[in-house]
Amino acid sequence: MDFDFDSNQLALRDSIKRYMKAEIGPRIAACEADRRIPLDVLQGLAQFGYIGGLLPEDDGGFDLDFVTWAMMIEEAGYCWGSLRTILNITNIFLRLVNAYGTPAQKAAFLQPVLASTRNVCVAISEPNHGSNVAGIEFKAEDRGDHYLLTGNKLWITNGVNADYAIVLARTFSPACEGKLSLFLVDREQSPYEARLVDKMVLKASGTAELGFDGVRVPKQNLLGTEGGALKTMLTGLNYGRLNIAMGAVGAAQAALDLSIEYAKTRRQFGRPIGEFQLIQKHIVDMMVRTEAARALGYKAAVAVQKGLPARVECSIAKLYGAEAAHEVAKIALSVHGGLGYSTEYPLERIFRDTSGGTIPEGTAEVQTLIVGREVLGLSAINAAGAAQ
Repeated sequence: MDFDFDSNQLALRDSIKRYMKAEIGPRIAACEADRRIPLDVLQGLAQFGYIGGLLPEDDGGFDLDFVTWAMMIEEAGYCWGSLRTILNITNIFLRLVNAYGTPAQKAAFLQPVLASTRNVCVAISEPNHGSNVAGIEFKAEDRGDHYLLTGNKLWITNGVNADYAIVLARTFSPACEGKLSLFLVDREQSPYEARLVDKMVLKASGTAELGFDGVRVPKQNLLGTEGGALKTMLTGLNYGRLNIAMGAVGAAQAALDLSIEYAKTRRQFGRPIGEFQLIQKHIVDMMVRTEAARALGYKAAVAVQKGLPARVECSIAKLYGAEAAHEVAKIALSVHGGLGYSTEYPLERIFRDTSGGTIPEGTAEVQTLIVGREVLGLSAINAAGAAQ
């Protein structure tokens, strides 16, 4: 399958590369230390279509095709894993509001996010439930003109910084007895607790535990229909998996490029280490994994663009790409020796960040079961609401 870019795509990619290197790269260390990405970073990236790029132009987006979007996410992953993650969450929020929001909800929530004046999160996972969405315990109770939201959410990307949240809850009302619904929560209007969860990966992504203790949310903030959230969430899984897959490709390419440069310039025993056979094998192994992940990622992007179900393509791309990126980063450490462990050098961060790619948007194990089900026509996924 041919994934050659046209002249417009190549020009866009070159502009993004230059911008990322000049404007984003120098800020990474400070943002990692602060555990957050300031909104002005997103504002600067908006010019390329990174904020709402997949939305129709009439709704404030760029109406980008998925191959172009995949290329852009690859470049974001090349630059910085935390940035790729925040872009993913921001665009998931925008897609959900644009697809299922009322005119009033779009007016209130879309424009501030498109303008990058508000941070957002999407709160799905809980302390006891990740891939098994059917096990959600978080509750929303109908109280007439409002809902009461009660429970905890965990591992919520950008949760500590978010002004707006989309929250998944098991809903109890006269018309809905325990099915899942989505709610738009304005943190200023409906205050909830947010605790930073520090972790070894994606340190600037603002991961949080959210606590809701009878938080009042206006009735008009129901997103979509009561009880319709499971179908809504499942239809968007391909977008997230493609995002992770292409971000992983970018991270792998970054580790490979660093290793090629180091192998050419680092000298031992009077010659560049790139002349050593084992170093060349390392470089080739890294390149093979990166190119394979890239081909799978763009194959998935084409399938999504064509309107195909793309479950297998996106699951394979995410499964292989996430694991390959971390393996490439691991090999890169071998090429670099002690330098690779220095926090003053980007490889250490790439190694840490790629170690977390197998978990979000369905773990590697879940992706394996999804592909196995499609190939065999037999399901090994027992939980009806497991991420699929």
